[in-house]
Amino acid sequence: MVSGLRILSRVVGKLRPLLVHGPTRGFSASAPEPLHVCVVGSGPAGFYTAEKMLKGHEGAQVDIIDRLPTPFGLVRSGVAPDHPETKIVVNQFSRVAANDRCSFFGNVTLGRDILLSELRKTYHVVVLAYGAESDRSLGIPGEDLKGIHSAREFVWWYNGHPDMYDLSPDFRNTESAVVLGQGNVALDVARILLRCKTELATTDISDYALDALRGSTIRKVYLVGRRGPVQAACTAKELREILGLKNVRVCIKEADLVTSPADEEEIRNSRIQRRVYELLCKAASTHKDNNYKYQKELHFVFFRRPTRFIASENGSKVGAVQLEKTALKVDEVTGKQVAVGTGEFEELKCGLVLKSIGYKSLPVQGLPFDKTRGVVPNLRGRVLSCESETATVETGLYVVGWLKRGPTGIVATNLHCAEETVVLNWNPEIIGVVTIFISHFDTQVASILEDDKKGVLRPPSDSEKHGRLGLLEILEQKNVRFVPFSGWEKIDSKEKMAGQPRNKPREKITTWDGLLEAANV
Repeated sequence: MVSGLRILSRVVGKLRPLLVHGPTRGFSASAPEPLHVCVVGSGPAGFYTAEKMLKGHEGAQVDIIDRLPTPFGLVRSGVAPDHPETKIVVNQFSRVAANDRCSFFGNVTLGRDILLSELRKTYHVVVLAYGAESDRSLGIPGEDLKGIHSAREFVWWYNGHPDMYDLSPDFRNTESAVVLGQGNVALDVARILLRCKTELATTDISDYALDALRGSTIRKVYLVGRRGPVQAACTAKELREILGLKNVRVCIKEADLVTSPADEEEIRNSRIQRRVYELLCKAASTHKDNNYKYQKELHFVFFRRPTRFIASENGSKVGAVQLEKTALKVDEVTGKQVAVGTGEFEELKCGLVLKSIGYKSLPVQGLPFDKTRGVVPNLRGRVLSCESETATVETGLYVVGWLKRGPTGIVATNLHCAEETVVLNWNPEIIGVVTIFISHFDTQVASILEDDKKGVLRPPSDSEKHGRLGLLEILEQKNVRFVPFSGWEKIDSKEKMAGQPRNKPREKITTWDGLLEAANV
């Protein structure tokens, strides 16, 4: 404790906004002992969790750590630059960070700068919200050829993520690109390839990405899906946007739009699938008889799955994708239609492939992890030791976001996900595997706030936990150059100033050194 105070005296100027001196706004000096909470990850799931904790517990002191110097996660590095309305949520998150009981620690990597075991010794509650920063693999021949990238890498690249500023995808030596997948992310990357660059010029797209896209020779983009138009994984809003791009002809084979009785049932049972299918049918009809010479083409390729990547003549770069035709078959276990191979193959020539087949979360030392599903085993946010009936609850350890449920949903999905983890939302009608776990633990499905009410998080026998003071001491001992929220505000200001001459909302700083220099740490 003495060494901690000594540290504070040395860095008081930098840390003053991070420390609570006396009573804070919202509760009196007689408030209960602080509940020290650490949220790992500053994306939507992390900030929604922090917001719920601050509102739900007047004694909560919340620290948010992130490996990047910048907060907001996928809102900054995942949301497409031509979707500024989705990014408005950062204003809400900034208000959370401005709360006296909340602090941000950027440029702090879990597993490298600080261990999970250290966090659990320092905080009453640790909530893991670091999302999915890797990619699923197809596991087919040729996947390591040049010109093949994951959609995540491509999205990070055009959004100025410091890990991907040097990706340099080649747009100049091909006229065709293949996007594997037909979800919203797949539509995002296809739209960025095809959209008029004049329209992109006034967004916050990174300057190097805009320059590269301006020199692109790509005029055909193929969106490839294993199943049919009824099963397309995108939303109607995203689909409508890409179908409405200027000077882009949409190509859909009429034979692919023919539906089976099983398809008809899916359409009746899902308003979203029905609307997506209707939009595709309308697009096919609209573009069929139009002889206008379009500048670019968007091809929806249904009932195909990649089986291998074929090298171009030089042997190191992708030149084509081999596709196997598929047919739909009802799975006897799930009752859902799945794609099965027919043994018929074809090749689709291209010089660029973007794999939009799913993000993947990564484990850290000391964290239970289900490698098959790519999630942390949990019971509505409470981390479990494993996925079985013999699992035990990891006291004080929780999970939210993609790490909790897998890489699905939109930004707002994380609000409900965080609410479930933080605020008790007991539903006695829950059945299935949850009921099994409830019976095993002989308790209700609890949340962080409920666990604290029961005395689970701060038992009398527990040793004192120092929270923020303890974190600062660990970071000081390890010489970690963390970025406080005031550092992010400096980055934010410089980016906005740099964007003004170009009529852009901001010109993103895209290197680690540049970000740390701008934050003045």
